[in-house]
Amino acid sequence: MSVKHSLLALLTQGPRYGYQLRAAFEECTGSTWPLNIGQVYTTLDRLERDGLVEDLGDDGAGHRHYALTASGRAEAADWFVQPSRPQNPPRNELAIKLALAVTTPGVDVERLIQAQRSATVRALQDYTRAKRTAGGGAETGSGPDTDLAGLLVLESLIFTAEAEIRWLDHCEAAVLRAARFGRRPAAVPPHPQPSTPAPSSQRRSR
Repeated sequence: MSVKHSLLALLTQGPRYGYQLRAAFEECTGSTWPLNIGQVYTTLDRLERDGLVEDLGDDGAGHRHYALTASGRAEAADWFVQPSRPQNPPRNELAIKLALAVTTPGVDVERLIQAQRSATVRALQDYTRAKRTAGGGAETGSGPDTDLAGLLVLESLIFTAEAEIRWLDHCEAAVLRAARFGRRPAAVPPHPQPSTPAPSSQRRSR
């Protein structure tokens, strides 16, 4: 998650102080990723140093307001249009744990997978319940933009949990298949990464 670009995006709506930025971020993401206020102000200091925001001073109530500079506005606009592509594959703790489990003697890999699947199913159920209670206005188009924003975040978590469950099923099948042949796999299959959709012209040609 880019805190830097998230704050720049929020500041495109007008000057704000740190606690307002934190509240706006948590509101639009459905409080899925709580943001530490210290991290907000540290990031604002860096953005000011880099010439992307300017400190408008104290408002008389102890709040220091920040606004975008022209460079900051351009940076935020560029972030919105550029595809999100991590420079390196993210370190997935579960994938690393399974990779080590299948190569470590004495580890019950099947039990590990079953426990993780149960936990992921519970998380999926929680996300689905949260979507039902929070997304009514967004789905009908009658709610505020923050309803739609929170709904999209919840749906991302739902799709990620569903993909993880399918991957765990695949891992369990691979482990059982290896056990039938009297060997353990060298490593579990890699955790799936989001694929980049093919250009529309390529999709039509298939």
